[in-house]
Amino acid sequence: MRALLTYVLIPGVVRIGHTRVSVFGFFAAAGLIAAIWLSQRTATLAGVSPQKLWDAGVFLVFSAFVLSRVLLIVQDFAAFLRYPLIVMSLPSLTYGGMALTAIATCVYLRMSKLPLLATLDAWSPCAALLAAVLAFAHFVEGTDAGMPTRLPWGVVTPGDTVLGRVHPVQLYGMAGALVLMAYLLRVLTRPHAAGSVAAVALLCGGIASFLLAMLTQPTETQGNALLDPGQYISLGAAAVGAWLFYRPGAPAQEQA
Repeated sequence: MRALLTYVLIPGVVRIGHTRVSVFGFFAAAGLIAAIWLSQRTATLAGVSPQKLWDAGVFLVFSAFVLSRVLLIVQDFAAFLRYPLIVMSLPSLTYGGMALTAIATCVYLRMSKLPLLATLDAWSPCAALLAAVLAFAHFVEGTDAGMPTRLPWGVVTPGDTVLGRVHPVQLYGMAGALVLMAYLLRVLTRPHAAGSVAAVALLCGGIASFLLAMLTQPTETQGNALLDPGQYISLGAAAVGAWLFYRPGAPAQEQA
C-alpha cells in the first residue's frame, strides 16, 4: 500500500507503484477538459451555439490526434510496418499536424454553419487557458527550459548538471497566458466586432511567445537560422492578429 502512495518523479514520468503516468499527458488532458468546459461560457458571450462549439472542440482535439499520427505514419511507413506500437506512441504533434488540423477544423466549421470569426472569439480565452496549463506542464516535466540566469528566482531543471539556474520561462508563459485569458474574457463580455477578440489573442500571444523564446534554450543548436521554427510561427500569428484587427471592411469596434 505504501508503495502505491509513494511516487518517484523522473523526466516526463510519474511512477505510482508499477504504474507510470506521463506528466505532460496528464496536464494536457486536464487542460483540454478545462478549455472545452470554458467554451460553454464563452460560446454564449460570442453569440454561437454552445452545443455546436462543444462538438467543434471535440472534433478539433480528435483531428489533432488522428491527423498527427497519420502524418507520422506517412513520413516513415516502413518503420510503422515493423514497429507499429512504438511509432504510434511517439510524440507526433508537429507543425505539419497542426496545419492539417486547422484546415480540417475550418472545413468542419463551414459544414456546421458556425461563423468563423465568432467561433475564434469564443475559443480565444479557452486557448489561453490551455496554453497556461501546458506551460505549467512543461515546468513540472522540466522541458522547454530557459537560458541560464543569476536572478534569485532562477530554477534548476531536473536532470541538468551543466547550466545550473535558468529562467523559469514556463512560469513566465503560464502567468502571461492567465493574464491574457482574463483580458480576453473581459473584452468578450463587452460589445465587440466579430474577430476582434481573436485578433487580440493572436497579436498579444504571438508577441509574448516570440519574446519568451528569447529566454528559452534553442531547439536547434546547429545551423545558421536566425530564429527557431516556433518564433516564425509566433510572428505569423501576430501578423494574422494585426490583419484581423485592421482588416479592410472590418466593422469598427464598439465602445463599452
